[in-house]
Amino acid sequence: HPGVAARMFGLLAEKQINIEMISTSPIRISCVIRKGRAREAVKVLHQGFDID
Repeated sequence: HPGVAARMFGLLAEKQINIEMISTSPIRISCVIRKGRAREAVKVLHQGFDID
């Protein structure tokens, strides 16, 4: 769903977390970011999508 991808990318961009690579399928969005920002990225996405 394009809205989900846009939201995901926007949330990461707000925190200046750069996406190195993106892969999508009809049911999944995957991205590669630097290891040092992984925990922060997970936290940002969980908060942004109200997960947890």
